[in-house]
Amino acid sequence: MKRCTNCLMPTTKPGVELDDQGHCQGCAHLEMRAENDYNKRLEKLKEICDRHRSSDGSYDCIIPVSGGKDSHYQTHFLKEKLDMNPLLVAVGDPFTKTETGEQNLYNNTEAFDCDLITIEVSPTTVKKMVRTAFEEFGSPTWPVDRAIYCAPIQLGVKMDIPLIVYGENTSWEYGGVQYDHDEDEPYSAIDQVENDVAKDVDFDMWLDNGVSESDLNLMQHPDENELRAAELEPIYLSYFRPWDGYQNYRIAKNYGFRTLQHEWDREGFIEDYDQIDSKGYLINVWMKYPKMGYMRTTDVVGYYRRSEEFDISLQEGAELIREHDHKLDEEILDDFLEFTGYSDREFWEIVESHRNEDIFDESFLESGTIPRPTNDFENVDLVS
Repeated sequence: MKRCTNCLMPTTKPGVELDDQGHCQGCAHLEMRAENDYNKRLEKLKEICDRHRSSDGSYDCIIPVSGGKDSHYQTHFLKEKLDMNPLLVAVGDPFTKTETGEQNLYNNTEAFDCDLITIEVSPTTVKKMVRTAFEEFGSPTWPVDRAIYCAPIQLGVKMDIPLIVYGENTSWEYGGVQYDHDEDEPYSAIDQVENDVAKDVDFDMWLDNGVSESDLNLMQHPDENELRAAELEPIYLSYFRPWDGYQNYRIAKNYGFRTLQHEWDREGFIEDYDQIDSKGYLINVWMKYPKMGYMRTTDVVGYYRRSEEFDISLQEGAELIREHDHKLDEEILDDFLEFTGYSDREFWEIVESHRNEDIFDESFLESGTIPRPTNDFENVDLVS
């Protein structure tokens, strides 16, 4: 397990590799931004919007939203800067919602005077699929994440709204897919379902675990040929704008976005404005730890290290990671257990089955505490 010598992102994250300087793709991509002509890219975005702009007041694009800071920014930019009339589409999850998350989703529609369609997958179906996904491949929220990617695309086809505007291409920004600057459509999200969050899983696995084909309707993604036949144009806004989650948060605050500051101090998290919509869902975020040896604190330290807004040394970042990254908040765990019906013992047995033995010597089930990765930070000079 090696870490980026600039932002401390580990190479255990799928797609992350270090260059000759020991830097990951996220850091390299940030350096490349200086070469990007964002004025030219904005003109291209305006051309795309003009091509899809409605003349009769009907919806001219779909924005998949959660109500978070990035959703606010996307809606603000498309509605107020580009004069589009977006339809907001949210996919709910079955876990306990935070009051802040519910208020933010409502505010996302009210602040920008947009219509919202909220899609809820059957709780019975989700429970079966969450349990199977957790046990089989350690990604319990796969059915929700899959629907988040597929449902807006399906609506775009059925409602004849070809332009779908996603926010950030995380594979492109932080590791995985690296687009050539000469590529014709580097902003296209037509194959975004193939990312590491909700890529295809053998549907026979679901059928073998009591899920019918009709239960999987919202998890079906049209193939590229179908999308092109429907003339759908899914895009990433992060290609056209210099994406900055913290700046998005500051803009969102001006439109009524709220943080968890007065509701919940989450263990394992060092900020209170990202992924704040529901509780049990965050088990999926924590599961990166037994599988890859890092969790949300590593992500945020990386953002801090790459941002001009924060001044944080490698040593300070490493100390934050050591103190917080392994922690599993009891409210998250309790909410997940209540929905799925697992006992504590069953939960930790499943976690143990996904333990990455290359980076963890100790058992999660038997250690009595959440273990730390062995030989962590060995390749990073934390002193100088």
